[in-house]
Amino acid sequence: VSDASGCSMIAVLHTGAAKFPQNLLSRSRQAVSLLFPAGVLKGFSSIVSRKLASHGFGASMAAMSSFPPQRYHYFLVLDFEATCDKPQIHPQEIIEFPILKLNGRTMEIESTFHMYVQPVVHPQLTPFCTELTGIIQGMVDGQPSLQQVLERVDEWMAKEGLLDPSVKSIFVTCGDWDLKVMLPGQCQYLGLPVADYFKQWINLKKAYSFAMGSWPKNGLLDMNKGLNLQHIGRPHSGIDDCKNIANIMKTLAHRGFIFKQTSKPF
Repeated sequence: VSDASGCSMIAVLHTGAAKFPQNLLSRSRQAVSLLFPAGVLKGFSSIVSRKLASHGFGASMAAMSSFPPQRYHYFLVLDFEATCDKPQIHPQEIIEFPILKLNGRTMEIESTFHMYVQPVVHPQLTPFCTELTGIIQGMVDGQPSLQQVLERVDEWMAKEGLLDPSVKSIFVTCGDWDLKVMLPGQCQYLGLPVADYFKQWINLKKAYSFAMGSWPKNGLLDMNKGLNLQHIGRPHSGIDDCKNIANIMKTLAHRGFIFKQTSKPF
């Protein structure tokens, strides 16, 4: 029941219970129970719950209570796609740069960074590369260089509060290639510095093997199969691979797994 301002009288009785004299409170509750059958009140409670959930309260509380807390406030899921061919071309260049910001308490995606990158040494994508990644020439032509994308990553990290020393975050990749080989190798070739936040990460393959007791030889496909998860999107799409990584992490976290850094310090 609502008054002209939209305030529920039932809500008032619940939230203001501490302020009511006991005899008045008891009589008010009796009056409400006579006016409204139990089913109506139950329905009202359901509406309130949905309203809270729509603002993130219900989902967050349920998620936080369903698995143990992680060591990090945020996980930054990353999966590069790069120029490639058979035989392999050198140097390889990053052409897709996606990051998902995963909340360490709820394991839900809070923010996304996603850009395509213009290759400069081998600007023309090979047919093999397009077939593997689904990235066509028009998706990289005219896009920012790696240096410009790295600058935008830093701006995004700052905007998301990830550069605050009190906020613990770590990158997560499917394997060590992205941050041990690809990014430092291309930055060295181009004479670019590598930000410190790229120098520690969690290899999801190692985390999965610790949690499940088996090594995923085929990467995401094996991990999804081992956890009975449906594969999301297209294999070797950077942004889709990130979504699969996030889904696997969420599933492992709900099983009680605590993620730890797997990379060795630089």
